[in-house]
Amino acid sequence: MESIYLQKCLGTCLTQGLAEVARIRPVDPIEYLALWIYKYKENVTTEQLRQKEMVDLERERELAVIEQEMMERLKAEELLFQQQQLEFQLELEMQEKERQRIEELQTAQEQLETEMRMNIENIAKSEDSSHSEDVTSDSGKTLAEISDRYGAPNLSRVEELDEPILSDVSIFKKVVGKKQIFFWTLGTPSA
Repeated sequence: MESIYLQKCLGTCLTQGLAEVARIRPVDPIEYLALWIYKYKENVTTEQLRQKEMVDLERERELAVIEQEMMERLKAEELLFQQQQLEFQLELEMQEKERQRIEELQTAQEQLETEMRMNIENIAKSEDSSHSEDVTSDSGKTLAEISDRYGAPNLSRVEELDEPILSDVSIFKKVVGKKQIFFWTLGTPSA
């Protein structure tokens, strides 16, 4: 049992130390062996610390890599979020512009309708005032009552709107004017 303990704790150290004493052959081998064992212990402790530091450094490096990857993901997510927010703001602005345009169109349409209504009322009033003299005597009578002809239909009166009527002369002038221009362009020599 003691040999196992000594073999485990001092086997490598003593074997290497005695081999070194036999190789160098110092004047005082006991003191040399003692100093060599102290130096061996110091070297083993230093190596263990170095190994521990290497493990710690490796662990820190892995953590730094993980943290770097996390930061890159966060930056990517932040950029994506900013892009989505910008797209959302642009969409809101477009919707607002569209809403304003629709409101403007509705307002313009309402104004146009009111103007048309007023124009129609004004036209109707002007026609009523101009035709009121003619209509006052015939306003409620049917065509049969107004006409003295036999077999006139018994229809109520229908008012006609005044339309600009082109006379035959003005139509003829337009047609003849176009033909003259046409013939004039045909008759000119081309360069």
